[in-house]
Amino acid sequence: MFPLEIETLARLLIDECAERRLRVVAAESCTGGLVSAAITAIPGSSAVFERGMITYSNRAKQEMLGIAGDLVADYGAVSEPVVRMMAEGALENSNAHISVAITGVAGPGGGTELKPVGLVHFATARTNQSVHHRVERFGDMGRHEIQLAATQIALEMLRDRIS
Repeated sequence: MFPLEIETLARLLIDECAERRLRVVAAESCTGGLVSAAITAIPGSSAVFERGMITYSNRAKQEMLGIAGDLVADYGAVSEPVVRMMAEGALENSNAHISVAITGVAGPGGGTELKPVGLVHFATARTNQSVHHRVERFGDMGRHEIQLAATQIALEMLRDRIS
């Protein structure tokens, strides 16, 4: 179902979280649930995966994650401030210890000069710790390829937050 790299990362994430008794939550926009799907495709994921939230629309980000409408209006949904709040909101609205949030422009349309296709913002949060942000500019390599690349990075970032 997923490339071997993603499947391996998901399996390692589950093993490491289970060992440390940590639960994970995902707040996804441009990946449309692929991070959650990659994790839950692995047997034993129910021990660590708390929930996934697909907050594709701005309204969903506001209602499910508590993102202020003026934050989205001021910076746009694809921005560092919004993805940081998505990661924090995911933790606050779950029983998880670690969150990952993803928002970006997967294309083929929707890109602008300032926010081109392939721009993806990521954030991870962990209870009582600071939020970590990362931005990638994949370029217009195709919608599915952008989504898979973003899924892989999200899993890598989650694993980094465990240690």
